Amino acid sequence: MEKLLEELKKIIRFKDTTDTGDIVLIVANNPQMLSYALVTDIRRDTSKRKEWWHVTMQVLAVPPQKTTWTLRTPQMTGMEIFTMNGEKRFFKAVVFQDDQEKPVRKKEAAKKKKPQLRVVK
Repeated sequence: MEKLLEELKKIIRFKDTTDTGDIVLIVANNPQMLSYALVTDIRRDTSKRKEWWHVTMQVLAVPPQKTTWTLRTPQMTGMEIFTMNGEKRFFKAVVFQDDQEKPVRKKEAAKKKKPQLRVVK
């Protein structure tokens, strides 16, 4: 798993935090699996003294699957590999927007873009 994560970190930009609305990469060791999920909710697990969180997500598969994992902060931010049922897992938010890209104002974007569709008689 460690070798795979080293390779993934070379080609994928990861965030240091995980927030609601983030897309996360989930890596599983057995069965070996890579998948994306959309984080829909993060709530503190008040039944535990330490920082544990209920992370609810939609696994982006066909069909989409809603699931909730209870993770500590280092686990949900990709700082540590953890196990579920004895199998290694990795979970970390992915950066999709390039920091170099500047958001374009709607008016400017409308002026620059030509219509993609046209009426054909």
